[in-house]
Amino acid sequence: MNLAGKRVLVTGADGFIGSHLAEALVRLGANVRALVMYNSFGTRGWLDRSEPAIRRELDIFAGDVRDPNGMRVAMTGCQAVFHLAALIAIPYSYHSPDSYVDTNIGGTLNILQAARDLGVERVVHTSTSEVYGTARFVPITEEHPLQGQSPYSATKIGADQMALAFHRSFGTPVTVVRPFNTYGPRQSARAVIPTIITQIAAGREQIQLGALSPTRDFNYVDDTVAGFLALGAADRAVGEVVNVGSSYEISIGETAGMIAEVMGRHVEIVEDPQRLRPKDSEVERLWAANDKAGELCAWQPNYAGVDGLREGLRRTAEWFQRPENLAGYRPDTYML
Repeated sequence: MNLAGKRVLVTGADGFIGSHLAEALVRLGANVRALVMYNSFGTRGWLDRSEPAIRRELDIFAGDVRDPNGMRVAMTGCQAVFHLAALIAIPYSYHSPDSYVDTNIGGTLNILQAARDLGVERVVHTSTSEVYGTARFVPITEEHPLQGQSPYSATKIGADQMALAFHRSFGTPVTVVRPFNTYGPRQSARAVIPTIITQIAAGREQIQLGALSPTRDFNYVDDTVAGFLALGAADRAVGEVVNVGSSYEISIGETAGMIAEVMGRHVEIVEDPQRLRPKDSEVERLWAANDKAGELCAWQPNYAGVDGLREGLRRTAEWFQRPENLAGYRPDTYML
């Protein structure tokens, strides 16, 4: 499917990955309808910071994925939908799991129902590496068992299975994209890399973090977006679950050290108990196998290995250190 010239809906377009994806689709030549969360301030999230030329091309639709009627209206006339809208913070899911069920499972169901009824040509559903839980084998292929180790990951498993069920039951042309830990400009400080960078950028010599031993497969946002675009265009990816990851494993502690090095600082890391997940909920190891993405759509990460990670962290730190960007974060506050 050639996305250029197509009417494409991006849900969660006001967020971190969604805003980058919406901008990339505009540059690709798609006609982008950007679903942003309705709010009384009329703000459009990160899209308010897009280049003026990009903003002029966006068809903004304010709504909520939990509203089935609104999603049907938003999707009317669209040939493709990239579904990224979700609640994603793991700590917040511990005390508000109902909202995750409503948004992540119910919202996905609304997208799928509308897509089925309207005859949408392609649905790209966003999963997460958290659905795998702690790796039972590495690198993690798409056949790895699914393990709900937090309410968040459990709802994403449910959403993924609903998407695949619609494909199997009704022929809905669904692709499930499973990004590993994406990072880059605009990411919320709920994630570990912005947490580290913003504390260092604010002049802290002691950096407060949670567990340092878990490993992650960090994926620079440009690579994640390229994966979405490639898989959204690949007819062979319909009905498939596909990992998008760098296939490079590194611990949180080592990542913090690399960030400090990139930023030219020496810091002390202090464990903050409130940032620790419950023991059986912590995902101890993530490391992506990305062969399938290469086979289906020739996608490969540009920011791979230790050198790619260092360059991605350099670019990310550079963005966060700009005063106008850092001003939007609260380095002294633990964000759920």
